[in-house]
Amino acid sequence: MAYKTLIIYSTVDGQTKKISNYIAEKLEGNTVTTTVCNISSVGSINLSDFDNVIVGASIRYGKYRKQLYDFLKINLDFLNDTKSAFFSVNVVARKEQKNTPETNPYTKNLFKKIQWQPVLIGVFAGKVNYPHYNFVNKMIIKFIMFITKGPTNTSQVYEFTNWELVDDFIDEFRKRSHP
Repeated sequence: MAYKTLIIYSTVDGQTKKISNYIAEKLEGNTVTTTVCNISSVGSINLSDFDNVIVGASIRYGKYRKQLYDFLKINLDFLNDTKSAFFSVNVVARKEQKNTPETNPYTKNLFKKIQWQPVLIGVFAGKVNYPHYNFVNKMIIKFIMFITKGPTNTSQVYEFTNWELVDDFIDEFRKRSHP
């Protein structure tokens, strides 16, 4: 039997999409088919066609996007009735003491607000892509990086994602979502 897994992502700059595609590629095989979908397009998909759902969402300026909260509110019963997982992508997670569901402030806050019980929660560090940002965002992110002792050279791209942690998430999801 092939399990159908839907991976829904909410991204600002594309790192969550990159991680979602990586997860899909690693999960895909004899017993699993995957579909990756931007959260803004998920309304056209029948969620009940899938055995498993993974939701990934990024943080910008300390907040998840409104679309994530809307999706979770509308689909909470389905998510709780299926084997679902969640991962957060944020630059704060570049710090070892902030890269678990129990220590990451954004993930902790999200699960205080909603009644979702995913089988697995992951937290991954994101990316700072200074050349991609407009002037205002570049300066705001540079200031945030300065006060959190992160990189401030605005001519550089800093990818903090630990792909081994993503692999561990994938392995654990396989164990928890398939009999």
